[in-house]
Amino acid sequence: MSNKISETLTFECETGNYHTFCPISCVAWLYQKIEDSFFLVVGTKTCGYFLQNALGVMIFAEPRYAMAELEEGDISAQLNDYEELKRLCLQIKKDRNPSVIIWIGTCTTEIIKMDLEGMAPKLENELGIPIVVARANGLDYAFTQGEDTVLAAMAHRCPEQILLSDKKKVIQDSNIQNFFSFLSLEKKEETTNKYFEKSKKNPPLVLFGSLPSTVASQLSSELKRQSIQVSGWLPAQRYTDLPSLGDQVYVCGVNPFLSRTATTLMRRRKCKLIGAPFPIGPDGTRAWIEKICSVFGIKTEGLEKREEQIWENLKDYLDLVRGKSVFFMGDNLLEISLARFLIRCGMIVYEIGIPYLDKRYQAAELLFLQNTCKNMSIPMPRIVEKPDNYNQIQRMRELQPDLAITGMAHANPLEARGINTKWSVEFTFAQIHGFTNARDVLELVTRPLRRNNNLENLGWSDLTKKEKK
Repeated sequence: MSNKISETLTFECETGNYHTFCPISCVAWLYQKIEDSFFLVVGTKTCGYFLQNALGVMIFAEPRYAMAELEEGDISAQLNDYEELKRLCLQIKKDRNPSVIIWIGTCTTEIIKMDLEGMAPKLENELGIPIVVARANGLDYAFTQGEDTVLAAMAHRCPEQILLSDKKKVIQDSNIQNFFSFLSLEKKEETTNKYFEKSKKNPPLVLFGSLPSTVASQLSSELKRQSIQVSGWLPAQRYTDLPSLGDQVYVCGVNPFLSRTATTLMRRRKCKLIGAPFPIGPDGTRAWIEKICSVFGIKTEGLEKREEQIWENLKDYLDLVRGKSVFFMGDNLLEISLARFLIRCGMIVYEIGIPYLDKRYQAAELLFLQNTCKNMSIPMPRIVEKPDNYNQIQRMRELQPDLAITGMAHANPLEARGINTKWSVEFTFAQIHGFTNARDVLELVTRPLRRNNNLENLGWSDLTKKEKK
């Protein structure tokens, strides 16, 4: 194999295993995002051990999740699953009184064909609390797809959009009636007219993807600067604030791993999907805003200057990464967006490994990656779906990248072979979206490189070379 990188965007598919976390780990960030929710993971003791290890740091914060552990009696169908789940949900209602209980089905519930979808509506009627079923199990390709499954399930629970032509529906809506109760007849008419005028000016826009509240506010503010009002987020901070959906609603994703949610919003809820690159890095954020503005027929203002300002602020990091090479082994489905941003920063990307690639949902991102490579006069990387890690290590041995972004399982073995690594899971939990968080992405990427520079200054690199000899 030669060291020459392909000059076109090439797609390959290998037959490797999926070396990623279990998707039930999505509970870690979703229960914090949806503040009035409770997550009940239905699985075996192994699932419980995983959650204890992955989320153990939150033990003192009384997190809003629990395990419904399946015993031998459950698996061999000798116990009544409905009664057991009812007992647990009654206890959850009594102790926490959440607005929604989300059942997370695991691999075992799939194998024994536990009818969670059949039990949920019956129990929902008995308890008077919505129960959403999401099968975020290990049969998925990557752990981030757990969020995708949960959001796709929640999309079915979003209220129906009020049609702009139907003013009677607005007046008959119980929530609006309560609001109108203290207004005079003239004021009611005036308020209703204002509602429709506002709706006609700004087509409803719902953004989907779980982000920390501060980051979501930043992205909403960036759109507001361009005179675009965000009508809602999926998920909302509270389940009771889920956005209205319908055939007049535009939706746009903020994460590349939400293809199932996008499909549900389009096919089941008849929403109009805006296919945009994802708002990761200053370049991605600008392209994301520009695409939304172009769909709404709005000319952007000051966006180019805003992006230039962010690049100027990143200068100290850009000097560190320029000319350095990076190899993505594949883990969290953020690889395409991160690679595109790092190429724009002046890095060379040898390979983008990715567990699963939905080319339709990531079409705009792939095109943007291609254009970025052309603009930077950099050979285009190969994209390897479902990579075989053994083959990847052979390629890395030959290419000798400055950095490998990899799952936790492979980090230490690679470090032992003299390759700098960064855990890909850190990008999942860090704030990486929007203009202001581009610095955080480069902080993560450059940490191993800065560490090496510090060691060289101390003379450690020479000592290490002697030890290897």
